[in-house]
Amino acid sequence: MSLDVSPELLARAESGEVSDAEFVECVRTSLPYAWDTISTVVGELKAGTAEFADNTTPPPSEADRGQLLRALASNAIRGGLERHFGVTLAFQNCHRVAAFQPAAVDSDRYRAFISPRGQLLNQSPELRDC
Repeated sequence: MSLDVSPELLARAESGEVSDAEFVECVRTSLPYAWDTISTVVGELKAGTAEFADNTTPPPSEADRGQLLRALASNAIRGGLERHFGVTLAFQNCHRVAAFQPAAVDSDRYRAFISPRGQLLNQSPELRDC
C-alpha cells in the first residue's frame, strides 16, 4: 500500500473530491523519506539560480527506496507534489530525483536528463538491482 489513509480522509474521498492540501499531507506523513528527499531537492533549486537540482545519494534502506519509487511512479502523488512545490520532477533509476523550474522543461538540460542517453549514462553496476 502506498499511502496510510486515515478513515476520515477515505470517507471524504468516497463522498467526493479531496483538496490537494489534504492529499499532499497524506503523502507527507505516509512517505517521509520521499517527502524529505524531494523537499531538499526543491529547497536547493529555489535557493539557487540553476535550472535544476538533483539528489544522487541512494536511499539508506530498501524501505526508503520503496517510498521514493511509490511517490514518483504514481501520477497522482507526483502531480500533487509538483503542484505543491511549484516544480517539475524528473526521475532516473531508483533514487535520482531532480526538481526543475517549470520554465526549464523546454530546456536542453531537462531534455538531456529525461532522455534515453541520460538514463544510460546514469547506470552503474551497483545500481543494477535497485
